[in-house]
Amino acid sequence: MKKLLLLPIVILISFIVYANVSLPKIFGDNMVLQRNKPIPVWGWAAANEKIVVQFNKQIKNIKADKNGKWMVKLDAESAGGPFTLVIKGKNTITINEILVGEVWICSGQSNMEFSVKGAINADKDIASANYPMIHHFAVPKDVSAMPKNDIIGGEWKICSPQTVGDFTAVGFFFARELYNELKIPIGLIHTSWGGTHSETWTSREAFENSDEFKSMIAGMPSLNLDSLGKVKAEAMKKKLASIPGAFDEHADAASWKNDSFDDSKWPHMKLPSLWEYQGLDGLDGFVWFRKTIEISVADAGKAATLELAMIDDNDITYINGTKVGSTNAYNQKRKYNIPAGVLKAGKNSIAVRVEDTGGGGGIYGDEVDLKITIENKIQSLAGGWLYKIESVMKGNSSVGPNDYPTLLFNAMLNPLIPYAIEGAIWYQGESNAGRAYQYRKAFPLMITDWRQHWNQGDFPFYFVQLASFNSANGNSKNGSTWGELREAQTMTLSLPNTGMAVTTDIGTSNDIHPRNKQDVGKRLAAIALHNVYEKNIEYSGPLYQSMKVEGNKIIVSFTHAGTGLMAKDKYGYVKGFEIAGSDQQFRYAKAMIEGDHLIVFSDEVSNPVAVRFGWTDDAGEDNLFNKEGFPASPFRTDNWKGITEKNKFSF
Repeated sequence: MKKLLLLPIVILISFIVYANVSLPKIFGDNMVLQRNKPIPVWGWAAANEKIVVQFNKQIKNIKADKNGKWMVKLDAESAGGPFTLVIKGKNTITINEILVGEVWICSGQSNMEFSVKGAINADKDIASANYPMIHHFAVPKDVSAMPKNDIIGGEWKICSPQTVGDFTAVGFFFARELYNELKIPIGLIHTSWGGTHSETWTSREAFENSDEFKSMIAGMPSLNLDSLGKVKAEAMKKKLASIPGAFDEHADAASWKNDSFDDSKWPHMKLPSLWEYQGLDGLDGFVWFRKTIEISVADAGKAATLELAMIDDNDITYINGTKVGSTNAYNQKRKYNIPAGVLKAGKNSIAVRVEDTGGGGGIYGDEVDLKITIENKIQSLAGGWLYKIESVMKGNSSVGPNDYPTLLFNAMLNPLIPYAIEGAIWYQGESNAGRAYQYRKAFPLMITDWRQHWNQGDFPFYFVQLASFNSANGNSKNGSTWGELREAQTMTLSLPNTGMAVTTDIGTSNDIHPRNKQDVGKRLAAIALHNVYEKNIEYSGPLYQSMKVEGNKIIVSFTHAGTGLMAKDKYGYVKGFEIAGSDQQFRYAKAMIEGDHLIVFSDEVSNPVAVRFGWTDDAGEDNLFNKEGFPASPFRTDNWKGITEKNKFSF
């Protein structure tokens, strides 16, 4: 009897869902539409429902297909607005304050996700961010085993000092340069996820048609993410149960912040370090950290400053049970003021509740940034801390974006297609460095895949070459995964309509997230201004072109030498070059600038055969530029075997 009653209810619900015209969530108030191109507008309705789409002076009629899907293409529009978009079927949808201008996809991993509020001089840039013609849409994080028709949320935000802090920093500084030159609306669609591989941003069809990856994708199982998430969560709980004192899912965490709480049975962890490196790999959820410190009678009651390096992702921090600060950002240094009267003579407790929503988690960064300061006295907090897990994240979020290929393409990119765009900017590669040689195929495959799905031709695709970072002390002697990844990125320039911003000069040896995102945005914008918007400017640093041997010297020529090569050094010395003979042993080399080429030599190499520049994880001291201020890209002239050639993507 219950089954008979259920059927009409299901039919009624289905009728309600499909009777009304609806649009993807990327369409909304304050959206920016692409100028000078046909504008796709699509959505869902009842089967065969007649729909009228009105925009500016255009009126288009369409009928939904038998599945309720429909799409029209508005005629190309010039930059301007605000306009209103009206869709009429059995119901009416009205979208207001629409601008027409330039739309760019901003995607990649954490250095694209990195927000404006975390950048250097953020306060100044935020205060001056009165750019009502720049709009930003942040795609919420989501994973899917199958291509989705829509994203799970999001809204268009108008750039202002109140909103810009949460914009993608690279995207905003890119857009700011474009707007200041073009004076037309700029729309940013930001879809990124920290720590992700390029393979999760690539479709199944691309892998199936790739000789390199088709056997891999053929082995991918049919996924039920709900079930898989529950299985992974249960497996994580079982793993944690093997660590004495680490996790009790029935524990009450309410008292863990208090000074009087007994944490003597908690396990230890050395900080700063992501917890993935200390036995909690794969854990997403809430973890508490506690540390007891001694305060002298003379310093008791004084105001102080607590610094906790970086925390991935969010934290709430307590001293002796008193909340002293909280931050929701994985890429911001924590610095909290401890009010007078909180610290006491003798033992004091620091308690930090850390939330990790995906990828790396915990308190990480430089040891010198983990400390408490009272007046001019510094007490380091680096070293042993106690920890306990409050809860493990449940549901689909237990399935990470890197667990299987295609998950982010399906959930965070496919739903945006075929929204009209000008192009894409991309900052990613750190997570692929261990498979750098295969990235020579994986990265071009992804770019081509996006272009084929969008069906807007070889749209501009500009990317950021990895900045300097001491990933693993890599160099020519030991091998460098980051050097090989940068090489794969440079090789991707062979694809049409691509461009690369070199950033080795603005990286940070001990931070994978360099805070100078302003120059990154400017360099990407320079490529777009030259290639797309036809500005007569130099837009790249020197790129290796050719070499020839003359005695004990090698002459190296470059493209994009601009008005001449230069060394950013007060003595004029060029740094970063190495030279090798047939023994393949590289030695430090001197380099002299002569016009648009270099003369490279070493007293230790009488018969040189190869040159390398910047072939190291941390290439921050390399100082070859053109006079327009763009750094030269690292390169090598040899093809000797690297250290990543055998490493292949797997799940």
